Amino acid sequence: MSVIVRDDGFHAEDFTGGAILDIAPDTLPGALPQDFDGVAMIRVAFPAFSDGRGLTLARHLRARGFRGRLRARGHVIADQYTMARRAGFDEVEISDELAARQPAGQWIFRADWREHDYRSRLKG
Repeated sequence: MSVIVRDDGFHAEDFTGGAILDIAPDTLPGALPQDFDGVAMIRVAFPAFSDGRGLTLARHLRARGFRGRLRARGHVIADQYTMARRAGFDEVEISDELAARQPAGQWIFRADWREHDYRSRLKG
């Protein structure tokens, strides 16, 4: 089983319709699809928390115009949630085991990802 993480905490799987496209972390940005017709969700695999290639892929997918649900799936830890959201992910899918080690409060603590970055500090 798995847990879906969003800004307001943990959720059960609630995706109900449309095509899902799974993307491997070693996909080159140039090999990403140009057309997203019929694709409701894209899941980008994270095989290890130390593998940040999925963050780059998320940026490229959003830059190419994908507006559907974008999910980071795999070994993403709470400390990376802010980066994942800023890169364009809507949510993160983690294992039940990781959710037990890093409870919802740790993820929610990082859900203020829009407010606390260097750019917002420079404005003040």
